[in-house]
Amino acid sequence: MLHLPRQREDNSPGNRKKLPSGSAGGRFYAYTFFMNSNTDPKSASALALKTNGGERLRQQLQFLIEIDKIKQIFRKCRLVDGTRYENDAEHSWHLALLAMTLSEHANAPVDPLQLLRMILIHDIVEIDAGDTFVYDTAGEATKRAREEKAADRIFGLLPDEQRLEFWALWEEFEAQETPTARFAGSIDRLAAIIPNFLNRGGSWAEHSISKERVLKRNEIIAQGSETLWEFVVALVEEAETQGYFG
Repeated sequence: MLHLPRQREDNSPGNRKKLPSGSAGGRFYAYTFFMNSNTDPKSASALALKTNGGERLRQQLQFLIEIDKIKQIFRKCRLVDGTRYENDAEHSWHLALLAMTLSEHANAPVDPLQLLRMILIHDIVEIDAGDTFVYDTAGEATKRAREEKAADRIFGLLPDEQRLEFWALWEEFEAQETPTARFAGSIDRLAAIIPNFLNRGGSWAEHSISKERVLKRNEIIAQGSETLWEFVVALVEEAETQGYFG
């Protein structure tokens, strides 16, 4: 079921919240630069208003600069070489390539363009909501509320029709009701399972996650691709043989 976003909040210059000095967000000069008053001739926002793009371009640029923060959101999954944790931007890029490469294994035909659009949008809300570890039961309980609030703010930076379009893409992924969304959900889970195996258990070992819990939490993969689920089961069985679980 599609849930429409709440009415746009007042984002006029007088109502915008300034980033606190010394905060994580405060380190990003470009973000505050773009969030300056529209009347400030030195701001990029004001420069956008001097072009044919006008207010629409100003809103789009504001959104595009804001989502650069996704590069600073780190997941609980390490890179394949184990050297560091993956960030959300890297995850979205890799997931797009999984989609292009593996879509032939979907249970039902998928819309390739819709699949890629959903993948690029699905984790943007984590800029505000943070990454919720898939095995974090307490985090899952508050995830929807946190992410809805984030979607309101971040997609709300866009012109109205794009705000609704991006919200609908995010909501379709979350609802997991269409064949395309179900396949996107399948490869989203797969993208974490493979590095964990190659890192000798990775986050499974770090957080003492059992084989049974991994299988139960990820059985949703079968809804999008029975073939990929068969592969995951084989991989998890081998991980147990190798002693990769905590």
